[in-house]
Amino acid sequence: MVNQPLRDTKAGQLRAADIGRTVRIAGWIARRRDHGGVTFIDVRDASGIVQVVLNPDSAPASDDVLHGLRSEYCIAVEGTVVPRPEGTTNPDLPTGEVDLVASSLTVLSAADPLPFQITDRVDVDEAKRLEYRYLDLRRDKMAANLRARSRAVQAMRRVLETDDFLEVETPTLIASTPEGARDMLVPSRMRQGHFYALPQSPQLFKQMLMVA
Repeated sequence: MVNQPLRDTKAGQLRAADIGRTVRIAGWIARRRDHGGVTFIDVRDASGIVQVVLNPDSAPASDDVLHGLRSEYCIAVEGTVVPRPEGTTNPDLPTGEVDLVASSLTVLSAADPLPFQITDRVDVDEAKRLEYRYLDLRRDKMAANLRARSRAVQAMRRVLETDDFLEVETPTLIASTPEGARDMLVPSRMRQGHFYALPQSPQLFKQMLMVA
């Protein structure tokens, strides 16, 4: 038996051209809404959000599982991409023309009650955000900041590469050096009783490169 991959499509990449396809996605529950027995959940991954429809007639999971779903549960969903009913499309969402009607749902990881909502519309104390940094980084603003920084660094690298600059990574484990500050030591696995030190500065390595 060949195991199927956890997902074959990213949630934020589904479009009208995918209508009729059967796909598998995986991500976190960003929002849940119950309407007359039908449950709508927004599933989020790094690529974006798509609305998943849980119809009790198709029985994608047991009632206990469906009733227990809440924000930031990590789930895998398999289903069919369908067009949204007329008048319910969301032009502000890249996936706003389609829904994913679930035929199966698996909870990959449950979530405890959240210390704050994962949204930019709620002000959260900075100390609380830093305490739960792994949750804070899931917010749209923080994710956008990381992507902007990545694009800026890539642009700088492209410019330097066109001018034949050479990027060099200096060692991260060295012998201890008496520079007056305390060293952060890392024990050696190969030589018991010996330690490496984390370099306090790449200055010496850069100077050797310049001389070389």
